[in-house]
Amino acid sequence: MAASKLPRRMAASPQLVRWLRDTVAKYELDLVAVFRKHGVSASWPIRAKDPDELEQKLAAGGHFLPLPKEPAALANVLEVSLVDFVLEEVGKLRGAHAQRGTERGYPDLELSGDAFGGGHHAIDVKIARRNKSGGATQSRITLYTGNTYFRYPSLQWPGTFRPFGDYASHLDLIGIYTLDESISGRIRDLELLVNEPWRIASKMRSSTTREYIGAVQRLDELRFGQGAFATEEEFYKHWRAYRFKIGPTVQQQLDKLLAAQSKQRR
Repeated sequence: MAASKLPRRMAASPQLVRWLRDTVAKYELDLVAVFRKHGVSASWPIRAKDPDELEQKLAAGGHFLPLPKEPAALANVLEVSLVDFVLEEVGKLRGAHAQRGTERGYPDLELSGDAFGGGHHAIDVKIARRNKSGGATQSRITLYTGNTYFRYPSLQWPGTFRPFGDYASHLDLIGIYTLDESISGRIRDLELLVNEPWRIASKMRSSTTREYIGAVQRLDELRFGQGAFATEEEFYKHWRAYRFKIGPTVQQQLDKLLAAQSKQRR
């Protein structure tokens, strides 16, 4: 079975994009450190008049360990915090529903309901470190896994809520940060961006060993959606025709999914 040539148009509604941008603009980075239960505090309970004083006293009491500085580990911590925040904000809306994705699945967050114009919307969270010059990401952000759900959008792959092609729209919530090893929270100057993946896509893979579709790296291009493609159709035409490799494990999954799909059609 060949991969689908092009999906139906999946442009995100301006209402959803605006809501997500306005929402994450209210996000306050409060990832301070890893908490240690046993510090060196002389007396309990610890009393503080506000969160800042509590932070100071816990730090002075030896209750903090630095967050990991390894990019993937630090990104996971920030992703969880951002998804938690968006879930809380969705909970305040009437006619809105959200569910968290699996750790290695797609998407990280699914939104649905009348508040978002109906249908299901995929929100994927991407975290990237600035390079030394501050004008680009240190490495290329991964937008999609090219040889599974993206190439075969009518199949429901493991780790997904539904087939890729069933989503009304796809959005990326991108966090860009500067690594600061002098602070326990590690993250400085966090910038949050929201854009449709095709608008920030490059014609490069994000990995030389994995079948990932990569984003552009310049921050201005990420901010303003100035990727390598002029239209959504051009993006899908290019990447759906790309010769992604399919390893044994993915091939086994694909065979099972195709067999199940064929059985349902009988």
